[in-house]
Amino acid sequence: MGWFGWWPSTTDAKTKQFCSKEFPKLWDSWVNSFVDTAFNGAPVSSAPGPTLETPPTAVPAAPRLVAIGDLHGDFRKTWRAFRIAGLIDEQGRWSGGSTVCVQVGDVLDRGDHELQIFYLLERLQVEAEHAGGKLYVLNGNHETMNVSSNHRYATPGATVELMRWQRWQALGRQLKQRCKCYTASAASVSEAQRAPGPPANLFGAAHFVRTEAMQPGSELTQRFMAEHPIVLQVGSNLFVHGGVLPSHVEYGLQRINQETKEWMLQGSALKPPAFLRGASAIVWARDYSAEDEDRCDCSKLQQVLQSIPGAKRMVVGHTIQGGGINSACEGQVMRIDVGMSRGCGDREPQVLEILDDKRVRRLREGQAPEEVSRTAPPQDHGGHHTPGVDEGLLRRVLAGGLRMS
Repeated sequence: MGWFGWWPSTTDAKTKQFCSKEFPKLWDSWVNSFVDTAFNGAPVSSAPGPTLETPPTAVPAAPRLVAIGDLHGDFRKTWRAFRIAGLIDEQGRWSGGSTVCVQVGDVLDRGDHELQIFYLLERLQVEAEHAGGKLYVLNGNHETMNVSSNHRYATPGATVELMRWQRWQALGRQLKQRCKCYTASAASVSEAQRAPGPPANLFGAAHFVRTEAMQPGSELTQRFMAEHPIVLQVGSNLFVHGGVLPSHVEYGLQRINQETKEWMLQGSALKPPAFLRGASAIVWARDYSAEDEDRCDCSKLQQVLQSIPGAKRMVVGHTIQGGGINSACEGQVMRIDVGMSRGCGDREPQVLEILDDKRVRRLREGQAPEEVSRTAPPQDHGGHHTPGVDEGLLRRVLAGGLRMS
């Protein structure tokens, strides 16, 4: 061995350093990819974790801007809406180039494929960024409701999907524990040891399953909701799920985004910020959404827009428009929730398109773009087969997402 044979060689030292510092990161990344792919039925794009930065409140105008309304757990309609907008190809990859898209919230509730949609949106955000475009996802009242432990609109199918996600996440934590180089907190070990299984009474357990999974600070809330803004201005267009009222402007839109994120990361489920609670909450307000324009508070809307530099119109979701996407208050508000989800209307999807921050059009399947006006066209109902949508591919994607093995 020699006099210094017991001393570790340079190679041994590098090996130990790699094992103690580098390998845990690689193993952690591999396990995360494995778990996400196993759950989602297809590879996913890794997204950055939670940051301390405030979600964006205002960004520059875009030559082509697209807005998509409430999705409510309907993966098929989500897919079709993004296809109508020209944002994804037949395989679901981003094809929108430099287009900027804003989805106005309410991914959760009323449908069975909430997490499938979150995974799709997360992947498209990464792909859009690489292509020079952007996809922004807002939080709606159903996101804030679920983080607040209000799950009365969740479907049994969504709970099954969530439980399956939890089991894969628990397996991932257990795999990380088996790496001898990996050191985890006692909390992580405890969480891995109590991997959830199917409860004896799914309906009775649904509230507790969702409360644990979506409470402030949870892995799911951090990943899929906390980074999303409540309100976002793109050029002259102000996007929000419910409606921006004078009190919200006075409080501060950037402050609303920041405090919502802080609450979702480390707040109390039972104590959401005041601006997220009640009929006048920024995610609940319907002051500009009544289909009868005489019931819209156009003077209040004008006051809000005039108080925000550069704002000329508001784009809202939240309230289903039976006649499809339409405008009110002389074009100062666009209402884009068409009730596309099977769980709340099952109407045909529509998309709003804004060109050069001026021209506003409605996009529908199989029809030429139409200028948006007060009078909306008749709305078809039902989930009909639509040319250009690969139903076989959709079935395979959904089958992968619902696989219980």
